[in-house]
Amino acid sequence: MKELISLFLTFARIGAFTFGGGYAMLPMLQREVVQSRKWATEDEVLDYFAIGQCTPGVIFVNTATFIGYKRKGIPGAIFATAGGVFPSLCIIMVIAAVLTNFAHLPVVQNAFGGIRVVVGVLIINAVSGMWKKSVVDKLGIILAIISFVVATFVDISPVWLVLLGAVIGIVVKSFQAKEKGGAK
Repeated sequence: MKELISLFLTFARIGAFTFGGGYAMLPMLQREVVQSRKWATEDEVLDYFAIGQCTPGVIFVNTATFIGYKRKGIPGAIFATAGGVFPSLCIIMVIAAVLTNFAHLPVVQNAFGGIRVVVGVLIINAVSGMWKKSVVDKLGIILAIISFVVATFVDISPVWLVLLGAVIGIVVKSFQAKEKGGAK
């Protein structure tokens, strides 16, 4: 029960103190889950994050669910997910009740402008970290460039890009492994 409560509180803290969605949460998620608690490796978190991107729902919540499930099965998934969602629900209810009365004020509009800038920097930081861990060879560079161009200029679901990247990775790496095996 102690670890279930720890899952809830950890993901509640991440959910409460990061703004800007899943990508902005990645640095805090990595620090808490990988470095502090050692609940998953950095590669596992990146894998969970990638799968969370492809599955329906919020990336952070999906990632919390995967990590919770890894730690404590279905109860862990429930507690981690509940912890991740709880702060957002509370904050959204308060904001919805109050913001409509103050949204027109310049100070509120300027505050949100500042928050958007900081969130943009957090997203760039998260992408930079993911790039360093994920793009490690020529195939990775080619897939990253093609994926970026297609995602930017073609109206296609990211799920198809991820699935295509997985298939290409499997085919190319299998072919390379066969060549190495035949060269021995």
